[in-house]
Amino acid sequence: MATSGTYAFTLDLTDMIEESFERAGLELRSGYDYRTARRSIDLLMLEWQNRGLNLWTIQEGTTSITAGTSRYALDGDILDVIEVYVRTNSGDTGTQFDQMLTRVSISAYAHLSNKLTQAKPLQFWLEKDPSAIAINLWPVPDSAETYTLGYYYMQRIEDSGSPGSNEMDLPSRYLPSLVSGLAYQLSLKRPEVSDRAPALKADYEEQWNLAADADREKAAFQITPGGYRFP
Repeated sequence: MATSGTYAFTLDLTDMIEESFERAGLELRSGYDYRTARRSIDLLMLEWQNRGLNLWTIQEGTTSITAGTSRYALDGDILDVIEVYVRTNSGDTGTQFDQMLTRVSISAYAHLSNKLTQAKPLQFWLEKDPSAIAINLWPVPDSAETYTLGYYYMQRIEDSGSPGSNEMDLPSRYLPSLVSGLAYQLSLKRPEVSDRAPALKADYEEQWNLAADADREKAAFQITPGGYRFP
């Protein structure tokens, strides 16, 4: 039996949009059709970011800690921070040590009686400014040791962009969900196929659940520096 021997199937934006139009019972005819579909894709990506923890978007970041500085602004492509740790003796295979920090609410941080106390950080408050996220450490880092701030974060999903040859920033298992979701969104915009909306929505949710379940960690886990820790 002859097979392709390849595992690289994907869809670029043009193919994805055409497939979604076909599922909605529509034809892709104009530049406006393409633009409105691309806009719906970007809105879908924002919706997906609100659905919870997407494991494929988790990254690890580090930054140097300056003694006497408590606030550390992160890059604008960071959606949320999951875990934070302070590393000492970075790079030393014998003595490097990572200490996890406890996340506190803005209320708990506000009630700290002395926010200028200096020592090795034990807690952090995550400041969610619309333009960027910042980690606020307490106690304020002292100069007793050289500290490195480490964190695991959820990265924002990239926009679709305008070239039709672009591919979306997501695992291939999510392509059926994206195509189904776009078909559903198109049915909401076009009255002539609005009767298809309920069925398209049901298919979208089914495809999303299948992909999300495949992406979900099957064992209980906690992200820690150096990998996963399984209870």
